[in-house]
Amino acid sequence: MVDRVTATPAALVLIEQLRTRHGPLMFHQSGGCCDGSAPMCYAQGEFIVGDHDRLLGSIGGMPFYISGPQFEYWQHTQLIIDVVPGRGGMFSLEGPTGRRFLTRSRLFTDAEWAALQATESTGKADTA
Repeated sequence: MVDRVTATPAALVLIEQLRTRHGPLMFHQSGGCCDGSAPMCYAQGEFIVGDHDRLLGSIGGMPFYISGPQFEYWQHTQLIIDVVPGRGGMFSLEGPTGRRFLTRSRLFTDAEWAALQATESTGKADTA
C-alpha cells in the first residue's frame, strides 16, 4: 500500500511527546496565509475539519488532513512530515518546543500513482 503522508523518525518522536502532553492529536496541512504551508498540529477536535478537507492518512497514529484545493495541487506527491529547529505555526502545538513540523514532498513513481488510483477508485483506501 502506498501512503499519501508519512513521517520521519524525528517527527514521530515529537508527535509522541505532544500526544503524551496533550492527548490525541490531529494534523491539518495549511494552505498558506499566516503560517505558510506548514503542517499544523492540534489537540484532536480543536480544529474543525471542513466539508472540503480530505483525510490523507495518519502519522504516528494521528489523522492528517489537507484542504481539498491544496490536495488538488499536491495530489501527485507524497507528503513527508519532518521536524526542524525553529518556531512552529502560531496555533500549532509544537510551537513552544523550539522545533517545528515541516512538510517535505516527493513525486509518486508511476507504479505508486497507478496503485493509488486503483485503490482509491475502488474505495478501499482510508484516504478517499
